[in-house]
Amino acid sequence: MKEWAKHFYKSKAWRQCRDAYFAFKHGLCERCSAPGKIVHHKIWLTPENINDPNISLNWEYLELLCQDCHNKEHHEKYSETRYDVMFDENGDLVKACPPVSQFGMTG
Repeated sequence: MKEWAKHFYKSKAWRQCRDAYFAFKHGLCERCSAPGKIVHHKIWLTPENINDPNISLNWEYLELLCQDCHNKEHHEKYSETRYDVMFDENGDLVKACPPVSQFGMTG
């Protein structure tokens, strides 16, 4: 957990919101119907929006997920191999010119 988020996630307001949402969804993952574990924020919380209850405590922006679906949400989205971009000599992400195929050939 990020340091700036600790106060929010330990707050009574979040615990009550999370617990009520969990019960409302009958404890089931909204994606696969497995037992839910994590009340996920659809809008990622940032230092700028975490104290805005219209975002951080709004049920429209919450989703009950099981551990597997939560892991997919946060990890698999960003683990797909991309062939249209590459890192330059400074470590910056740039477009691959010409694009490199998954087989290492230009095309």
